[in-house]
Amino acid sequence: MTAGPDQPHQPDDANRPSSWEDMLRSVFGADADEALRELRARGFDPEALGATSDLAANPQLLGPILDRVQSILTQPGAGPLNADVAHDLARQVAVTGGDPSVTLGQQRAATDALAVADLWLDAATELPPSGGERLAWSRSEWVERTLPAWNTLAAPVASSMSDALSGVLGEQLGGIEGSVPGLPALPGLPAGALGGIDPAAMFRSLGSAVFGMQLGQAAGTLSREVFGATDVGVPLLPGPATVLVPSNVDAFAEGLDVPVEEVRLFLALREDAHARLFTHVAWLRAHLLGLVEAYARGITIDLHALEDKVADVDLSDMDSLRGALSSGVFGLEPTPEQTATLERLETTLALVEGWVDEVTARAAAPHLPHVMALREMVRRRRAAGGPAEQTFASLVGLELRPRRSRDAAALWALIAAQEGEDARDHVWDHPDLLPTAEDLDDPAGYRSRREAAQEASADLDAALAEILGEADAPDDAADDPESPREP
Repeated sequence: MTAGPDQPHQPDDANRPSSWEDMLRSVFGADADEALRELRARGFDPEALGATSDLAANPQLLGPILDRVQSILTQPGAGPLNADVAHDLARQVAVTGGDPSVTLGQQRAATDALAVADLWLDAATELPPSGGERLAWSRSEWVERTLPAWNTLAAPVASSMSDALSGVLGEQLGGIEGSVPGLPALPGLPAGALGGIDPAAMFRSLGSAVFGMQLGQAAGTLSREVFGATDVGVPLLPGPATVLVPSNVDAFAEGLDVPVEEVRLFLALREDAHARLFTHVAWLRAHLLGLVEAYARGITIDLHALEDKVADVDLSDMDSLRGALSSGVFGLEPTPEQTATLERLETTLALVEGWVDEVTARAAAPHLPHVMALREMVRRRRAAGGPAEQTFASLVGLELRPRRSRDAAALWALIAAQEGEDARDHVWDHPDLLPTAEDLDDPAGYRSRREAAQEASADLDAALAEILGEADAPDDAADDPESPREP
């Protein structure tokens, strides 16, 4: 039908939801339908929000909407990372393509493999079993149990990202409140319309939600790649346990010319070796997580890159905003402190991976015919990293790959050959005893360097003892009735 002279022209896409409705649905999330029904029941049509004259004449129409927005965007305790958003998205990604529950047969096969791994490792290391439960998880269970650790790892960068995003959006969108920068100049919104909502808090909450989406995507993708709870190289569980994810183990075995039982046992050995290390080397968990946190807190956001990324983003499309932040927004030049921390972190990750690699190979050699092929396959997989690790790297500006694990494995093997397996494992007694990057460069010189360091330490202790002994001598002499006295 053709519009008459007094009838406004209706475009072909007149029935398409307005940008206001899109934005509200994005903000309301899972509660969108209920919230919009509530608004319409009160006589407020989201499509009418685009009518500038109506809003200008009746700013009170925004009241119920802003109350709802305020309750979502200013949730107390949300922090720099919206853990609820991360959880929901991680679960969605984990079940994409199917996530069947672990069957009784899979559970039995997994726990039996972990029990056998305990027995085999007893012959390869002095570290005792972790003593935790032996578990078989679905991908969703992996998300539920490990996501708190990912939240902790990502929180330092999330805080910086939320603040940076708030500032950039504030500058780009302009402020209509006047006194508070960062308020979006939405069409038809009169000055002061946002009343009780703090624009800065609103944008920080937006950044928190977007970062939660990023983390959820990374954790959900990881759940489809990992074999257990430890094979990403950092401790993800608060207590001792050994875990296999049967669906991922089976999928990995399908592409190999090796029986699935042998693959399962090899991966169970790696899981158990990690668990022993993280359980019985008491300082290791805090040391690793502390290095990650120290590095992450020093990460800077490249504001120019961030401005370019979000310049043309439609804020009603959260996926678009998440994609804009997926890469290229971290500062390019690390600080000297970060460089030193990163070297220590990469060395520690390599030492963990190298020790697990060496101990697993020793334990498996008498039992698994394809141990060398499996060892090489896992080495290449860890060195290359999967899509999830790349996503996490873009998320926090840090790769958790053990770049020098082969060098570390060679060093551990040399220590065991020269001094025995007991001496190899006692290197983990204290962080000061850990090999350095120089030792990875020259494993053959590790023993002589360590002996020289021990001699230097002994000489220093002797010198201190001599100094302290001389300082105490007058007091001792004064107490000795036979000692000569000054007149």
